[in-house]
Amino acid sequence: ANPSGVQGICPDGWHLPSDAEWKQLEMYLGMSETDVNSTGWRGTVEGGKLKEAGTTHWADPNAGANNESGFTALPGGYRFSNGDFNYIRNYGNWWSSTGYDADDAWNRYLLCNNSNVDRGYNSKSMGFSVRCLRD
Repeated sequence: ANPSGVQGICPDGWHLPSDAEWKQLEMYLGMSETDVNSTGWRGTVEGGKLKEAGTTHWADPNAGANNESGFTALPGGYRFSNGDFNYIRNYGNWWSSTGYDADDAWNRYLLCNNSNVDRGYNSKSMGFSVRCLRD
């Protein structure tokens, strides 16, 4: 099923995950319901469970990274609205399909120096990574 109803750039049979689907993943990894529903840096080790282990792609120290989930999050950084790319090797940023308002959408951040997950919203003009989920 595709609960978000947004295929986006994903191939047929796949879709962009909603904010609710990201929350479901975070709770599966052990984040509390209170943390899941808050914004900013949340949880304790859930980000580490998502990140590729080691420093081949992530900058040192890649705190807590063990890829226990199999997600293999990579630090693609992001593109600013003006077209500049920044923070490759330091940040991994992923969109959800859920809008926050007309101009912004919910997203997730992972960072090389902690094992938490940031939930926030940013301008849709920013360039973040996406992960597709099978319907």
